[in-house]
Amino acid sequence: MNRTEFIIATAVILFAAFALGWFAGWLVNRFTRVTRAEIGELDRMAQALHDAEETRDQALAFMATREAELESHIAQVQAELRAAMDGLRDARQETDGLRDWIERNHRR
Repeated sequence: MNRTEFIIATAVILFAAFALGWFAGWLVNRFTRVTRAEIGELDRMAQALHDAEETRDQALAFMATREAELESHIAQVQAELRAAMDGLRDARQETDGLRDWIERNHRR
């Protein structure tokens, strides 16, 4: 094999490798290409996800507001309960005092 044959054989091998690589790239591109329908579906999914996240954020905000309202109401009810219990305790003490006074005055 002389120098010219070697250069031609190398050129043919390099061209074949180039053609094979180009064909493989074309096949990969052909099979992995995203169609307009798939892009549309991805856009719809992205919009649905965005809407779901907004709804979740609104629900979390509502829950936080509602929780704060309920905690405030619980605190108010507990304060009223303490006041009622204090009033009941005072009324019992007054009743006991009046009973003692009546018993002392009734014996005389």
